[in-house]
Amino acid sequence: MILEIADITIQAGKNTEFDQAIERGVRQAIASAKGFKSFKIQKGIENPQRYLLMIEWETLDNHIVDFRNSPAFLEWRAIVSPFFAAPPAVEHFQLLTQ
Repeated sequence: MILEIADITIQAGKNTEFDQAIERGVRQAIASAKGFKSFKIQKGIENPQRYLLMIEWETLDNHIVDFRNSPAFLEWRAIVSPFFAAPPAVEHFQLLTQ
C-alpha cells in the first residue's frame, strides 16, 4: 500500500468552491482508477487555503504510471487546478509501523 500526499494551497477566497471541486474531482476522476483504495481530505485550520489530499494506492505505479498517463488525470486537473495558488507538492509514503 502506498500513501500519496498532495499538499495543495489554493487562492484566497475560493474555499467554498474548492471544497466542492476537490471532492467531486476525487470521486469523479480518481476513485475509479486502477489501484485506487481510499482517500481523505484535510483542510488547514491556521491556513484555510491549505489542503492535504491523502490517497491510498495499491502500488506506486498505479499512481505515477497508470493514473497520471490516463485521461482521468487530465479530468482531475481540469476540475481542481483553476483554484491552485501554486503547483501542489506531491510525495509518496509507505507504512513503516502501525
